[in-house]
Amino acid sequence: MYRVFASRALRAKSLCNNKSSSCLGSLTSSRLNHSLPFATVDAEELSGANPAEVQSFVQGKWIGSSNHNTLLDPLNGEAFIKVGEVEESGIQPFVESLSQCPKHGLHNPFKSPERYLLYGDISTKAAHMLALPKVADFFTRLIQRVAPKSYQQAAGEVFVTRKFLENFCGDQVRFLARSFAVPGNHLGQQSHGYRWPYGPVTIVTPFNFPLEIPLLQLMGALYMGNKPLLKVDSKVSIVMEQMMRLLHYCGLPAEDVDFINSDGKTMNKILLEANPRMTLFTGSSRVAEKLALDLKGRIRLEDAGFDWKVLGPDVQEIDYVAWVCDQDAYACSGQKCSAQSMLFIHENWSKTPLVSKLKELAGRRKLEDLTIGPVLTFTTEAMLEHVENLLQIPGSKLLFGGKELKNHSIPSIYGALEPTAVYVPIEEILKDSKTYELVTKEIFGPFQIVTEYKKDQLPLVLDALERMHAHLTAAVVSNDPIFIQEVIGNTVNGTTYAGLRGRTTGAPQNHWFGPAGDPRGAGIGTPEAIKLVWSCHREIIYDYGPVPHGWEVPPST
Repeated sequence: MYRVFASRALRAKSLCNNKSSSCLGSLTSSRLNHSLPFATVDAEELSGANPAEVQSFVQGKWIGSSNHNTLLDPLNGEAFIKVGEVEESGIQPFVESLSQCPKHGLHNPFKSPERYLLYGDISTKAAHMLALPKVADFFTRLIQRVAPKSYQQAAGEVFVTRKFLENFCGDQVRFLARSFAVPGNHLGQQSHGYRWPYGPVTIVTPFNFPLEIPLLQLMGALYMGNKPLLKVDSKVSIVMEQMMRLLHYCGLPAEDVDFINSDGKTMNKILLEANPRMTLFTGSSRVAEKLALDLKGRIRLEDAGFDWKVLGPDVQEIDYVAWVCDQDAYACSGQKCSAQSMLFIHENWSKTPLVSKLKELAGRRKLEDLTIGPVLTFTTEAMLEHVENLLQIPGSKLLFGGKELKNHSIPSIYGALEPTAVYVPIEEILKDSKTYELVTKEIFGPFQIVTEYKKDQLPLVLDALERMHAHLTAAVVSNDPIFIQEVIGNTVNGTTYAGLRGRTTGAPQNHWFGPAGDPRGAGIGTPEAIKLVWSCHREIIYDYGPVPHGWEVPPST
């Protein structure tokens, strides 16, 4: 399998005329061992015999730690990465670094405005680097090593990241801080609205998108003038560590960003002691709710998503719809916060070979090309137990899957499950709260619930959707405008795709991605998302006069 994994899907051209200087001084000998001027690792060489070490970065310096979290290769169990995690006794430099940033940020419309231009230039250089085939391949392969997914899925993450950076080149960063003015009540008075940074902020991101989520949120925070401390799940933090080195190579000031590897308890202690003005958290709902309390509401969340898709009454393009359903449910082994968790099929679709086509498409996925792979947050036993619990519901049945992957060497701390679908009657789903909670339990893996509704049962579907707690993505697959209007008008998901080509996953950089229905909801990728998450509104009212001729002190009021 590793021979297949190591085969090059892209043959990259070597970098030409790259200068090896960076803001941190001359390149170390370890970097000179690699063809990329910023890299300290080679994704193809990571192994038990040649493990990589991941460092943290604080106050302008890379630092190691004697406390190593040794990661097992998700594909074969070898100890292939050592993450130097900061312990509770070592958090002071990170607390101090955040505390040194004022509330008004590193830049704002009245302070160091040239830094808006600086970040436009950094984005230009970083986008150019990611456009180089050898650099794109480097990050794609590195993503595959720690969060195994197909080459196309990993390359898509790198592509979206590059396009995001291209979107904020040149003057586009300062355009994020565009203000507005409103005439006042008298001569000399005008009110101006500005986007203002928070100052010291923190970013906590998960494992499933090791590059895209942390990089987009990090750059958004920096564009608006904040000083971020970034923590990425240690299982995949090597990807962002290497990206940090690329950003330094592209001119990122060393003091602008701190990067920490730690366990959750240590990071929680930093948050409580450093008291950041804002925290962006992407991850599980359980941790999100705890942080919301700990941080007294100074938080934006993109938490779990139990995402649904409704197939409307108009049946067409069966092969295409089946393919999109397969991609939504099982690409990246279902480990997307936008993955299709529940599929509502109109009875008209049940008369077609849709389900058999879903089974056929799922059966094409194989470990050799990572179109199915390790599940990093659920064990095989836990997922199979969930399947068995669902099959106790009257009328439920296994449509396909429900078995452990064959001939694998995935370590037991991870999961190895065939793409799986379980049918549960819609009447049973809504029968009682206990059953509903079981059916809508999020399994962050290659798993979905399928149910059917008849033409007069759309109210039952809408009832099921109303009861859900997470409102991230959704799809209404129909070209019937009345049907679409009815479903969208009675739901709330923040990123909803409507129409025959509707999907739940694959969000690019050109539209908002984030939940709705929660004032703490975060967005990612667009100017609106950056301004919402990483800045607040400040109103400045200018009132220069003149005072009216002949003015006298009026009576007290």
